[in-house]
Amino acid sequence: MDELELLKKDWNKSENQYKSFTDSDIYKMSHKKSSSIVKTLFYISVAELGLWILINVLPYFSSDTYKESLDKSYHNPVFVGITIFGFIVIFMFIYLLYKSYKSISTTDSAKKLMESILKTRKIIKYYVIYNLVVIFISVPLTFYFEFNQNIEFHDQVEAFNSKQMLFLYGFTVLLTGVFILVFWLFYKLIYGILLKRLNRNYNELKKMEV
Repeated sequence: MDELELLKKDWNKSENQYKSFTDSDIYKMSHKKSSSIVKTLFYISVAELGLWILINVLPYFSSDTYKESLDKSYHNPVFVGITIFGFIVIFMFIYLLYKSYKSISTTDSAKKLMESILKTRKIIKYYVIYNLVVIFISVPLTFYFEFNQNIEFHDQVEAFNSKQMLFLYGFTVLLTGVFILVFWLFYKLIYGILLKRLNRNYNELKKMEV
């Protein structure tokens, strides 16, 4: 049980004893916790960026096949544009989270703290939605690039009958669904837990405002 919960428990036991300074203490606790949570979210986002870089870089140096495939992909302006846009979004997300952390850590107003918490929640929400949309698009797009750049795969698909093509479409849909589910659970676990704590702080501050 954290400090804020202990304070609330003691408050309920002897309301009169804490009445004169409860709001001030709750605000301080909420401020400290909110700042810590957003700071953790910022570090997670930086770690996630590092993870994606490693996922893309390590196979490039350890697999000649992957390196050749990636080199071909970088001749495609669409692939290059998507890659650059993706990294821009991640860097923007990290920047916005850092701004939220600085805003929360320096604010001295309960109202401003509530606004910063709401803004942080929106940033996380839009980032998760963006990643799920990217996954939804990237799996079919990968098959498209592979079809156009891998001659062997292209010839195999060209030789497919209607049943085999139906199977390929079904497999693509299934694979897309699995990726979306896995990433949704990942974000639900990592970001969801921290956002719940942030929401609790917001609700406590809202009670103070009322």
